[in-house]
Amino acid sequence: MSEHDAIARFARESIIEPEHIQRARTHAVEIGAQPISAGIGAQCAVIAAATAATSMVEIGTGAGVSGLWLLRGAPGAILTTIDSEPEHLGVARQSFHDAKVPPSRARFISGRALDVLPRMNEASYDVVLIDADPENVIAYVEHGLRLVRPGGTVLIPRVLNGGKVADPVQRDEATRAYRSLIQETQASPAVVGALSTLNEGLLQLTLLPE
Repeated sequence: MSEHDAIARFARESIIEPEHIQRARTHAVEIGAQPISAGIGAQCAVIAAATAATSMVEIGTGAGVSGLWLLRGAPGAILTTIDSEPEHLGVARQSFHDAKVPPSRARFISGRALDVLPRMNEASYDVVLIDADPENVIAYVEHGLRLVRPGGTVLIPRVLNGGKVADPVQRDEATRAYRSLIQETQASPAVVGALSTLNEGLLQLTLLPE
């Protein structure tokens, strides 16, 4: 095992995932809703906590794993989570109930994110997490940057696309979208961006004041 592999393994194994999120992860696997890793979830929780988030949006509910991580970092926040799969929303509701998240802290919206997001108020949220169909990731990020306040952060997990973004030979639609997103946001004067390479990767974009 190389030094890099040993460090990556140590980082993965050092994360202690709360029991209620572990249960939601099990439900996610059962319904085929691939959850974010515990390492990426912990990073999202840190961002939510550091931002002192009171209002958050999640695009792609799954079984509730990522939402529960966000609320771990900001337990007093209100989370609006959007998914087009009613089954996923139903499982997530149960996961939140089992985790004793007060109903007033979570708002579940069923529908296509591209239909829902334009109706949401701009500059009104502290954190936006995007974990939905990768082909639309650039459009989602544009909406996310519109929704967050200055100093707010947009989080995009899975941005490494299984390592494909680092391989110039890989040119499928999702890989090209992620690659373009990383390159364009790193060069943008409107945001401060950081790319974490832990597990599936996490792109973090904090909106700067004008």
